Amino acid sequence: MTHLARIDEARHVAFGVAHLEHQGRRDPTLPGKLRAAIERRHDALVDTAGLNADVFDALVVLAAGDWTPEAIARGHDAVQDLHHAMDDGRRQRLARLGFPPDEAAELSALHTRNFM
Repeated sequence: MTHLARIDEARHVAFGVAHLEHQGRRDPTLPGKLRAAIERRHDALVDTAGLNADVFDALVVLAAGDWTPEAIARGHDAVQDLHHAMDDGRRQRLARLGFPPDEAAELSALHTRNFM
């Protein structure tokens, strides 16, 4: 089920980015509007910005699959890798929409606790 959900989410994100890319070609003011929307969302959810320690710990345990120190260390590394991969993905999608790398990094950093 999670595999299918991941495929569906990837399709959903790809469609959304393609749609915004198309709209951006028609409306050169779109990047500014997107930036404003991202910042408004962040401001509204400022108390949820960043990865919550409880969620981080739960992800580590899930990724570890065991309670041994070695497994927990592997789980920690896996969650860090996921965090970096998701940041890279957000940056790439923002760059695809026309944001320069520094601005894409800044906007990507405004994600919420659920990595969105």
